[in-house]
Amino acid sequence: MPADIAAAVEDWRRWLVAERRASANTVAAYDRDLTQFLRFITDWAGGIGDLSALAAIDIQGFRAWMARRRADGLKPASTARALAVVRGFYRRLDRVHGLPAPGLAGLSAPKHVRPAPRPVAAADARRLIAAAADIGAETGRDWVALRERALFALLWGAGLRIGEALSLDGRDWPAPGSSQPALVVRGKGGKQRRVPLIPAVVGAVEAYRAACPHPQTPDRPVFTGVRGGRLDRAVAERHMAAARRALGLDATATPHALRHAFATHLLDGGADLRIIQDLLGHESLATTQRYTAVATERMIAAYAAAHPRARLRSGEDETDGTDRPPQT
Repeated sequence: MPADIAAAVEDWRRWLVAERRASANTVAAYDRDLTQFLRFITDWAGGIGDLSALAAIDIQGFRAWMARRRADGLKPASTARALAVVRGFYRRLDRVHGLPAPGLAGLSAPKHVRPAPRPVAAADARRLIAAAADIGAETGRDWVALRERALFALLWGAGLRIGEALSLDGRDWPAPGSSQPALVVRGKGGKQRRVPLIPAVVGAVEAYRAACPHPQTPDRPVFTGVRGGRLDRAVAERHMAAARRALGLDATATPHALRHAFATHLLDGGADLRIIQDLLGHESLATTQRYTAVATERMIAAYAAAHPRARLRSGEDETDGTDRPPQT
C-alpha cells in the first residue's frame, strides 16, 4: 500500500476513535470493510499509486466491488454497511486532503429489508444460561461457570449488547448494597446510559466476582479471561454456541437474542416504547419500534391458540349439530 494511502487510513482510524468515539469492535469491523475494498479496488485498477489515484476511481470500480461482494454471497445489509464505511473514508479524504470522489456520487446502496428481531423464549433463555454455565464448568474452574451464568444473565436481564457487557470495568458496576442498583453502560458512539439491575442479575454477577481469582478493582474488567485480561468476545460466543447445540436450539439463539428477549419481555409487559429505547441505548425510536412487530406476532399467535373461533377451520360451523337451528 502506498505510504500516503496508509497514512490516510491511519488518520481515518484515529478520527473514528477520537471524534466518532467508535468502540474497538466498531473500528475493527469498519477496518475490515475498508481493507477488503482497498484490496479489491487495487487489483481491479491494476494498481493504485497514490491518494489522488484512489480518489479518481470511477463509478464502474465501485460497482465492480459491490458486484464481487454479491457474487461472494455477502448479504445486501453487509454491503450497505461496507459502502457507508467507504463513503465515510472518502469524505475524510475530501475534508483533510481536498480530494473529492466523484465516482461515489451516483452510487446507490443495495436495498435490503432489515429482519425483525429474533428473541429467545423465556424458557429457552433460562436453559441457555444454565447450559452455558455447564460449558464453563467443563474447564475445571468453578468461577468460569459462574462467569458464564453472570454474563448471559446480564444480557437477558439488562438488555446489554455482548460488546457492552465485556467492556464493563469495575467502576461501572454499582456499589454493593445499593438500594437501586444501576449499571453505567458505554454504548455505540461512546454514549453512556444507566440501566437498572434486577436482584437476580446483581446476585449472579456478585457471585461470580466473589469467586473470580483476578482483581476486581475499579480499573479492571468485570468479566475476565482465565489469564486475567478482558474476556474475549469469541470465547463467550463459542460457549453460547456450544450451549445452543447441546439444547438443540437453532442458530438464532445467540447472545444478541437475549438482548432481543429483554426488549420483547418489557414490551409484552406494557412498558413504554421510549423507556425501552433508553434502556437499549437506541439513538432512533424507529429501531426500537421493530420490536412491536415481534409483539404483534406473539399476540396473534396467542389469539389463534386461545380463541375458540380461531381454532375452527375455514367454513366450519362452530356448533356440533345438536344445537343447530332446525331447517325451515
